[in-house]
Amino acid sequence: MVKQKHSQNRQIKDYKQSLGLFAGYDAFVKDLKERIRKAQLKAGLAVNSELVQLYWEIGSRILIQEREKGWGAKIVDKLANDLKSAFPKMKGFSARNLRYMKAFAESYPDQAILQQVAAKLPWFHNCLLMDKIKNEKERKWYAQQTIQNGWSRTILELQINNGLYNRHGKVISNFDHTLPVPQSDLARQILKDPYNFDFLTLDSETHERDIERGLVEHMRQFLLELGVGFAFVGSQYHLDIGGEDYYIDLLFYHLHLRCYVIIELKAKEFQSEFAGKINLYLSAVDVSLRHPDDKPSIGIILCKTKNRVVAEYALRDINKPIGIAEYKTTELLPENLRGSLPTIEELEQTLADIPDK
Repeated sequence: MVKQKHSQNRQIKDYKQSLGLFAGYDAFVKDLKERIRKAQLKAGLAVNSELVQLYWEIGSRILIQEREKGWGAKIVDKLANDLKSAFPKMKGFSARNLRYMKAFAESYPDQAILQQVAAKLPWFHNCLLMDKIKNEKERKWYAQQTIQNGWSRTILELQINNGLYNRHGKVISNFDHTLPVPQSDLARQILKDPYNFDFLTLDSETHERDIERGLVEHMRQFLLELGVGFAFVGSQYHLDIGGEDYYIDLLFYHLHLRCYVIIELKAKEFQSEFAGKINLYLSAVDVSLRHPDDKPSIGIILCKTKNRVVAEYALRDINKPIGIAEYKTTELLPENLRGSLPTIEELEQTLADIPDK
């Protein structure tokens, strides 16, 4: 009994000493609990923006206390215990999440930007952005794209890993002098260079039709890489031009641009005559398919490589909107390596032979 009482006295003493390290802590945590209760009453924390706003406020206040009163890193662990005790039915008050709140407040010092961007995203989207993106401008761009496109957390991570920020708006085009200003800006932003077709596994001798078939077979991944707004119309779309048969590799309609988009695939370096061919297709589509309310059709030439100067000269005097971009795929293993690697069946058998621990 004496030993137990001594242990309790020791715990009380340690607690009082810890309070001495964090001057003003009692008032701070009392105010914080009151803010959390108000947020609960206001929205039940069911509305995402209220939750994100609350987390930002908690992070901001911790930063202020650390800066003004010299509180050390241990305050986060203590605060986590106190908040979890005060709100046992609420999740999100772990020490790890409190550190995310601090980082969140540091990432968005301007509350106006917080409201415009971060508060519109789920909390774990924001955590992913903080983990993956350190550049403020780039992080804000991914946040805006996520809001606009409705990306899930998995898709957001995929777009970050694929370096979308550094590829968007990079396509060579003549949009500036072939499209009116609102549409030219939007068309430039929705296109990228290069396009990443890593979901296709092709060898170095692949032809255009092989790539086309692969893209059609993997249409979901293809549409994801193209971006939001593309609606697939058809492949090898037939055109009758002057009694002769022509076939568009891939035809789309873009719901935001309100126009047809022609994609021509070339399994080699860009050549100037490619621009003339797609220009012909654009004229035919505008005559035969374009509705009076539609905007001018756009052509995209996707090629394995391109000489930038040649591409720019090829588009200079063409009056139809055309963009030129490269694409990347994953190539098959060389023939001399394929036999030296285990097959799927061999790998499965190896795994089956491993005894359970």
